[in-house]
Amino acid sequence: MTGFPIADAHQHFWDPRANYLPWLCDPEPIAFRYGDYSALKRPYLPEDYFADARGFGVVKTVYVEAEWDPRDPLGETAWVERLRRETGFPSVMVAQAWLDRDDAHPLLERQAAHAFVRGIRHKPRPGQMRDARWRAGYARLAPLGLRFDLQSAWTGLGDAAALCREFPQTQLVLNHTGLPADRSREGLAGWKRALAGLAACPNAAIKISGIGVPGARWTPQANRAVVLTALETFGIERAMFASNMPVDSLCASFEEIYGGFREIVHDLAPLEQRALFHDNAVRIYAME
Repeated sequence: MTGFPIADAHQHFWDPRANYLPWLCDPEPIAFRYGDYSALKRPYLPEDYFADARGFGVVKTVYVEAEWDPRDPLGETAWVERLRRETGFPSVMVAQAWLDRDDAHPLLERQAAHAFVRGIRHKPRPGQMRDARWRAGYARLAPLGLRFDLQSAWTGLGDAAALCREFPQTQLVLNHTGLPADRSREGLAGWKRALAGLAACPNAAIKISGIGVPGARWTPQANRAVVLTALETFGIERAMFASNMPVDSLCASFEEIYGGFREIVHDLAPLEQRALFHDNAVRIYAME
């Protein structure tokens, strides 16, 4: 138990039996930061998530697009809408859209028309955040009330900071702590500098998640410095804890992840801890 209700700021559901998610359905695996991900090629639905999270008081969740068939982004949204009707979860959704496609503008409008959609994720290629066509799609987000979830290696955070400065009305949420995969002294120093550059933008926030190390179990000892650096850099009010389940089940259980977060921040004031586990995600993703 964390001692606080949990609003999990980043989780996924999927059913490869019924829906086409290329990375889970195609026989050829993709390059994946945790290595072999064959254990994920199975249905993972709300009942599975809440079995994993049993005893932790999860009251709200943010579903983040799960690399559904890129030809049918709205199909994923319709599927999530059905899950919500049947189970009450997820609370809100970060949907798929391809910001540089010809249909980006009408697609964003149709995604935003769903009352439970709070934002968009499009994982940009290196340099793509500087592309005029891509930025034209990004410019449509704030007028539609949409946030942007960014998954990028920390080497791309300079471009993300420029994006935040050019579009100050758009809330950008950095996924998975900026992916500090290189835990060497030099790697962590570069990650920390890049994180600080993004954190200088008041419209940027961070999700502390996805910080497993390939081939090793998730432990507070392995991740304490990463978590505390992210909190020091962004401040308590712009950080959220998240499980990234079931992806991070490759390196930890829900209990190991959230128990680890609890251990790392146990010296913080209770209101600060509650903000990280619940209140900030509720505020940033408008889950009231």
